[in-house]
Amino acid sequence: MGRGRAKAKQTKVARQLKYTNHNIDYDRLREELGADGRREEIYPPTASEQESERGR
Repeated sequence: MGRGRAKAKQTKVARQLKYTNHNIDYDRLREELGADGRREEIYPPTASEQESERGR
């Protein structure tokens, strides 16, 4: 019988997480994770990217 208050709190928290605007600074996150330099190692340039570099 005591579950009503706990469930209401969980519902409230779930709604807050779902509907609040989370401003995430993706550039800062990339820097912290060190993901900028590794993009080329993980994903080699595609043919279209190589052609665009040749045209420069």
